[in-house]
Amino acid sequence: MKKKILILLILAICGTLVFLYLKNRKENNELTLYGNIEIRQVDLSFQVSGKIEKMFKEEGDTVKQGDLLAVLDNRDYISNLEKAEADVNKTLALKDDAESKFERNAPLVEDNTISKQDYNTLLNTKNKSKADYDAAIAQKNFAKNQLDYTKVYAPENGIIMIRVQEPGANVAKGQAIYTMAKTKPVWVRAYVNETDLGNIKYGQEVNVYTDSVDPKTGQKRTYKGQIGYISPVAEFTPKTVQSTDIRTNLVYRIRVYIYDIDEYLRQGMPVTIKVALGVKG
Repeated sequence: MKKKILILLILAICGTLVFLYLKNRKENNELTLYGNIEIRQVDLSFQVSGKIEKMFKEEGDTVKQGDLLAVLDNRDYISNLEKAEADVNKTLALKDDAESKFERNAPLVEDNTISKQDYNTLLNTKNKSKADYDAAIAQKNFAKNQLDYTKVYAPENGIIMIRVQEPGANVAKGQAIYTMAKTKPVWVRAYVNETDLGNIKYGQEVNVYTDSVDPKTGQKRTYKGQIGYISPVAEFTPKTVQSTDIRTNLVYRIRVYIYDIDEYLRQGMPVTIKVALGVKG
């Protein structure tokens, strides 16, 4: 009986030693980094000033590229466009009349029916009327653009993070009315110690883990990523960076782009990065 217990004890010790050896070996073949999710944000605004008439999105709403987000009171801009169109019609009539007069009278200069001075006057009038017409066309296009600028559209797919203004507010050109987070790209900002810098490279694939647990698997959510940037300049570790090493060590900032983006990745979320060492990227 004692012999059996001794054998079991030896087996248990051997098993523990093997487990610790394999664990240590795995840790030595794997680099662990810590970072935070970064998502590009953009402030959306009108390209003209005016009073906001309608805003169609709330904070947290998902938007697609081209979705109408807000409109200004556009009555003055419509009036400007109508006036510009009227100026186009007026200058077109003057241009046609000047061209007609020039074509009728220009041949008469050859037999001195009209003087050279009268000919030059007709030519100058024709050219001026053409220039006035071109200017009216340009003003019409400008007025049309100004009218179009009274609407704000989503530049890309994303999520409305902040609704800055409300209908009825008077806003200036370029004044933010929404802040939107883009759906793509999503990356992790992390830092690697100088001693580990030689173990990573551009294009190297990594695994990214969040602290939240996927109820379907019962494990932490895992994402595939790729190292897309390594800073060429060393810096001191920021205080906000989580690290198991001394914080005064020099580190290099890296960026890990995530492939399989979903709605569970949020701005500033802390994540863990696992880099398999000795594996080709």
